[in-house]
Amino acid sequence: MAHRIVVCTTCEGTDGVDFAARLRVEIAAHALDFEVQEHECMSNCSRPQSVAFSAADKATYLFGDVDPAQDLDDTLAFAKMYAESPDGWIEDARGAGRLRFCLIGRVPA
Repeated sequence: MAHRIVVCTTCEGTDGVDFAARLRVEIAAHALDFEVQEHECMSNCSRPQSVAFSAADKATYLFGDVDPAQDLDDTLAFAKMYAESPDGWIEDARGAGRLRFCLIGRVPA
């Protein structure tokens, strides 16, 4: 199953293009089944940097206030949890560190 991480590239005060590139490197290094996509404006301008996770038949997650300088490892940790979850429903996200406090919403599959 292909998973997707979408990174906003126009969030003011952040470099979403660089964050997406660094995510791609880490995703490949850990052999995770994710495509990292860049998207202009995810309409979450009050909470930049926006990052979303989605996959077919899985819950979708939207995060805001992601700090590209500090949250790469936590984003990768969440990616691992998401990939391992059959339905994408993460009940305990403590392993994702600070990223869990950046969650805006979770939408069922």
